[in-house]
Amino acid sequence: MKNIEFIKLLEKRFNENPGRHPDMDWNKVQEALENSPNLDILLRMEEFGGEVDVVKKENERFIFFDCTAETPICRRSLCYDEAALNARKSHKPRSSAEQMAKGIGAEILNEEDYLYLQSLGDFDVKTQSWIRVDDDFRKTGDALFGNKRHGRTFIYYNGAQSYYGIRGFRCKVKI
Repeated sequence: MKNIEFIKLLEKRFNENPGRHPDMDWNKVQEALENSPNLDILLRMEEFGGEVDVVKKENERFIFFDCTAETPICRRSLCYDEAALNARKSHKPRSSAEQMAKGIGAEILNEEDYLYLQSLGDFDVKTQSWIRVDDDFRKTGDALFGNKRHGRTFIYYNGAQSYYGIRGFRCKVKI
């Protein structure tokens, strides 16, 4: 997908989902996209099934999240990070959420981001997404994941080595 086509796709998504960015002007978003070295990261997020959209503006930068209804299928069945992957003795998943996010060039959503995303709609009603945790929490051997059920957002913990067919991750990037 070429950059011009991709920006047109983002504009279409922007116009179809006004509740995600009620106080934003597309022309300013487009200008930022056209001048950003991070456009390729957004494109990789899209190519990995993210259906990216702009959701916030902080300090004159636009923040894009994966806004696909369910966590992207090609980003599922992953443990949390490289340490968890290396600690598995058998039945290792193909990668970790952290490694894959780094390969894309983006960050995994943290808990605040995930709760904000859920305030914009119903995401992960059939799937789950790993949530970035700080080093102190990670030292427990666990990591966080979230989903939405019964109209409520739930944040849980699980061993970082675990992986399930419905658990993946969502990314963000600043433009």
